Amino acid sequence: MSLRELDILARVRALLPGGGALTDDCGAVPVAPAGEVLLVTTDAMEEGIHFRRDWHPPHLLGRKLLNVNLSDLDASGAAFLGFTLNLALPPDLDLAWIEALLSGLASAAQESGIPVLGGDTVGRVSGLGLGLTAFGHARRWLRRDGVRPDDQIFVDQPLGRSLRGWRKLQQGQRWDPLRPDPDLACHLNPAPRLGLGPSLAALPEIHACMDLSDGLSRDLALLARASGVTIRMAPGLADDELFGGEDYTRCFASSLRQSDLESRLGIPLHRVGTAAVEGASPLLVYDGAAWNPLDDRSFDHFQRHPDLP
Repeated sequence: MSLRELDILARVRALLPGGGALTDDCGAVPVAPAGEVLLVTTDAMEEGIHFRRDWHPPHLLGRKLLNVNLSDLDASGAAFLGFTLNLALPPDLDLAWIEALLSGLASAAQESGIPVLGGDTVGRVSGLGLGLTAFGHARRWLRRDGVRPDDQIFVDQPLGRSLRGWRKLQQGQRWDPLRPDPDLACHLNPAPRLGLGPSLAALPEIHACMDLSDGLSRDLALLARASGVTIRMAPGLADDELFGGEDYTRCFASSLRQSDLESRLGIPLHRVGTAAVEGASPLLVYDGAAWNPLDDRSFDHFQRHPDLP
């Protein structure tokens, strides 16, 4: 049976938190509390680039679609207000597959307490396209441009696991809900530590923060350039940690020592670098004799890398 837009919209209204209020062409974005800034982020996910349907169970894809956007908001220090959803659907999808996608998205939305505010559905000739825009509010907006020389750079979760999961998928391994592989879980169902961002924003010694999605070397270079510093990479980082993408961890700069931060936040942290006065290169790595520029081999949408997702 062919898809009908009204059937899809009925599932959106029934399954997603806040969906029952979707009666008009426009939705209302809640106003940020007085003295706070309204923040917005958006992401698109294209079949064949960000995911493959034969690899990615639809309910996990729905969870990932929302959580990668919430990760951006959280890294900015924001609490969540709502989201809009765009679906571009090919004719070979059936309603059961779409319901599974929406059910996964709904489970992530319920966990984070964020309602759907609106969106759109369209058909397309082939391939699945997903788009989501999320809104939040923050009393203190954590930006990329605040890193100071001598700041330590930390992440809150281990790096490289999503890349290892993607490689396992390439080698033929598939998701088994009865025996979930932790590396596959990191790639198919990432679990950013949502709620950490506002806790970081409450500490004046946290000077900058961002979400890691395109690989440590690429995203850390963005942090360094925005702040006008050079970052000297911590020794011992493996290639998976440096160049793998889709880690969705908070990457932040602080003048506090690691032990003090871990005590205040109540979680283990991983130091990935130290900021220095700006030099010729945004990132430097030590080879045992000298500091050298770090080559960027992370994911780029317009320069395909065969060894990366």
